[in-house]
Amino acid sequence: MMETIGLYNYWVVVVLMMTGFYIVVARDNLIKKVIGLNIFQTSVFLLFISAGKVDGGSAPILAEGIDIYSNPLPGVLILTAIVVGVATTAVALGLIVRINEAYGTIEEPEIHLEDVEA
Repeated sequence: MMETIGLYNYWVVVVLMMTGFYIVVARDNLIKKVIGLNIFQTSVFLLFISAGKVDGGSAPILAEGIDIYSNPLPGVLILTAIVVGVATTAVALGLIVRINEAYGTIEEPEIHLEDVEA
């Protein structure tokens, strides 16, 4: 039981991931879908950060008396992923604005309905 409680960060990742996935699948509003994708993306960030944590590890700087080092690569990859995620969100919101101008709505079923009628 204590091992399960000790892995609470992974439980948070699973809850966030399923919440984001549910929002993307269940909602018709395009902005809500982008928010769901951002929640899902945040859960992946937490997963990588959790996997990269080393108990008792220190910064990767050579010094006397330090035997265990943490790998800086997961943190660097997550920083890059955050920048890419912000850019992707900005592009998605820009596309949603253009869709709203073209179709007058951001609800997915109404957009599909207008495509069928045209």
